[in-house]
Amino acid sequence: MHASTVRTLLVRGMLAGLIAGLFAFAVAYVAGEPSVNGSIAVEEADSAREAHAGHGGTVAAEAAEEEEELVSRPVQSTAGLATGVLVYGVAIGGIAALVFSFALGRVGRFSPRATAALVAAAAFATVYLVPFLKYPATPPAVGNPDTIGKRTTLFFLMILLSVLLGIAAVIAGRRLAPRLGNWNATLTAVAGYLVVTGIAFAVLPDNEDAVKASFPAALLWEFRVASLAVQLTLWAVFGIVFGVLAQKALATRAPSPDAPARLAAPLAD
Repeated sequence: MHASTVRTLLVRGMLAGLIAGLFAFAVAYVAGEPSVNGSIAVEEADSAREAHAGHGGTVAAEAAEEEEELVSRPVQSTAGLATGVLVYGVAIGGIAALVFSFALGRVGRFSPRATAALVAAAAFATVYLVPFLKYPATPPAVGNPDTIGKRTTLFFLMILLSVLLGIAAVIAGRRLAPRLGNWNATLTAVAGYLVVTGIAFAVLPDNEDAVKASFPAALLWEFRVASLAVQLTLWAVFGIVFGVLAQKALATRAPSPDAPARLAAPLAD
């Protein structure tokens, strides 16, 4: 694939990521912010009780209440949230577009739209869903601050393992395909991925102190479902939008004479 084509797909991937980020922001604001506000309220109530019990006083509680925020909560939940989600969407859109450029024609005779959907689904599963199952999202300000470094390290380690195992599964599936057939090779590769991932789940430590025992279970569940919904929306919208943009971009470019014939075949639905 020519560098100009990859560049075009990169730009369209970032655009698709931006659009997906807008949808994800809407879901995060509507479904996620209420649970975040509830989590902060629970933490503030716990802090006030601890201040009264530990210092007997209203002085410590008042000092905590009067502590100024660098960024107000309304700004955090609107402009701050939008900026973070949109930047994240553009970034993952660009990375996913590069993965798409490599995968097109190499993972099967799929059209660009189908390949984009496969890349988005694989990214959602390996980058978010699998690590989420081991280390689910935690509401802000409710975990043990002394272990945040350890918890962050474990989470990113799980992401790295999941991605590497996903790549290994794809390679294994391609090598097994000539002997087992595409369907059986795919099932074998997926089974291998699940087995090794399960071993990683058993070996890696749990985040037992990620959430206080007194934190309401219903509020925790609401936050985690909202977090899952945001990521699902982001990747689903990206897969759809980028698939359409990539299909149009590649349909207007004839393959070069020295390009592999397999890269030209997926252009037709």
